[in-house]
Amino acid sequence: MSGVNKVILVGHLGKDPEIRYLEGNVSVASFPLATSETYNKDGKRVEQTEWHNIVMWRGLADVAVKYLTKGKLVYIEGRLRTRTYEDKEGIRRYATEVVAETFTLLGRKSDFEPNTGTASGNTSNTQAQKGGR
Repeated sequence: MSGVNKVILVGHLGKDPEIRYLEGNVSVASFPLATSETYNKDGKRVEQTEWHNIVMWRGLADVAVKYLTKGKLVYIEGRLRTRTYEDKEGIRRYATEVVAETFTLLGRKSDFEPNTGTASGNTSNTQAQKGGR
């Protein structure tokens, strides 16, 4: 039996996605995503924020750059990947990333449609699926 590597996150983008193009014009977008949880400690409300590095490939990356911006609330499904690299000083470093396979914008429909004067309260159904990799 093979293992399961599944990540589901709901959070806010920490900055606009950055896109770059690799050999063969393969697009890859990356951005930080913040998830927060609150709990009570000694009668006080404490909020703890965790930052996740999100990576999207090919068609999904192209859609992300078009629709995602800093501060947007998004639902992401993907898998964890840890990679190694050497920094400028030659020290081996590790980076754990969420390789997204799908995402869905969350919020009111008016959050995603420019020039609408209504705040309908409907959730957006803008969804993108895996573009390969």
